[in-house]
Amino acid sequence: MRVVVTGGLGFIGSALIRWILDTKPDVDVINVDCQTYAGNPANLSSYEDHPRYRWLRAKIQDHQPISNLFSQHAVDAIINCAAESHVDRSIADPTPFITTNVLGTEVLLHYARVHGVRRYLQMSTDEVYGSLPAEGLFREDSPLDPSSPYSASKASADLLVLAHHRTYAQEVVVTRCSNNFGPYQYPEKLIPLFITNGIEGRPWPLYGDGQNVRDWIFVQDHVEAVWQVLTRGSAGAVYNIGARNEHSNREVAAQLISQMGLSEEVLVPVKDRLGHDRRYAIDPSRIEAELGWRPRYPWLQALSDTVQWYREHQAWWQPLKADQAKGA
Repeated sequence: MRVVVTGGLGFIGSALIRWILDTKPDVDVINVDCQTYAGNPANLSSYEDHPRYRWLRAKIQDHQPISNLFSQHAVDAIINCAAESHVDRSIADPTPFITTNVLGTEVLLHYARVHGVRRYLQMSTDEVYGSLPAEGLFREDSPLDPSSPYSASKASADLLVLAHHRTYAQEVVVTRCSNNFGPYQYPEKLIPLFITNGIEGRPWPLYGDGQNVRDWIFVQDHVEAVWQVLTRGSAGAVYNIGARNEHSNREVAAQLISQMGLSEEVLVPVKDRLGHDRRYAIDPSRIEAELGWRPRYPWLQALSDTVQWYREHQAWWQPLKADQAKGA
């Protein structure tokens, strides 16, 4: 089996590729990644010479390299992880989000159809549903109500994917996951930002009152769920992936403060972001009932393991933060 994983130098994409190469000896992986600021070759440095792995440096929205890829290689499945994904950046400039997340998805769908790729998985996000009140959960049939240019671009891509199933009978599946955390996550995201700032003795910027709630899932649980959906999910279906693990940003900060032996004085309230959704929470009943998937990693242990990883891999994240500070 040969699988194309797009965005494979990023946080979730690289976790998925490592997991496939480590656990699926009959699967070859082609990684399509143009190496943006969040795509780091160091995420897969120990796999560079792996006999079942190759990296194609290309943008998914560029027709020629994508066309060449599928002309030259028989591909069984595509997992589209490639995305511009940081909400704050989308507010500052939505254009790259539309280009990659929407146009790139259409290019992949087109060449998948032309070359007879059997399965296509679109990795999406719970942010396409918008914001929840204090009660309730997002289900797969919840209306799409995105709040930011980022989430709007992902919702648009989801609709394109599902339209290709209805129009062309392509075997597509869509996954919508809650907030991921774990090793190799770019340090602009909340958990690695707090951890690395804590190691460096810097303050932790906390949006608004810190009561925005997210359902947190360890990245390893997410990628295992994605594989289950790719290989066993129903064509044309959407699967929510969540860990039933809701915490406010302030609660996450408190748990990290406790694990790192710091004081709450590190928290510095900052102006809330525009269009900041108040609460996300996923109902994963469908994937649990149909595919038997369950998260395996307990929250506090996974959080502790993540803190330890960033402590032991400062050579990985320090250059990234230095580039961030320079505006790279």
